[in-house]
Amino acid sequence: MKTLVVDDDFTNRLILQESLKAYGDVHMAANGEEAVSAVRTALERKEHYDLICLDIVMPVMNGHDALGQIRSLEEQNGIALGDGATVMMTTAMDDPANFRSALKGQCDYYLMKPVDISKLMQFLKSANLTH
Repeated sequence: MKTLVVDDDFTNRLILQESLKAYGDVHMAANGEEAVSAVRTALERKEHYDLICLDIVMPVMNGHDALGQIRSLEEQNGIALGDGATVMMTTAMDDPANFRSALKGQCDYYLMKPVDISKLMQFLKSANLTH
């Protein structure tokens, strides 16, 4: 499994990296703009991400905008909706509007921070991302 962890908080990136590295390569980005760039590069190399852990509130470009651009890049590269990266959005904000926006943007899972690693592992299993 190839994973991209996107969060402006260094500690949050490290926690997810440590939790996911047993399943494969984990790349990291500090904001949505870096995430879109990483996805673009991966698609150009035909090495797409299997999982993207995407924070919602970040500087430069937020998670909602990044998700829209990522799904657009997938479409431009011939990847049908539902066949692209599995996207798990994370946030510390308990806000129903963010949840609805994430689902509308085609995210696959929504997890509150601090990330509960057992819930993350349950999601990975249910999404068939673990061996």
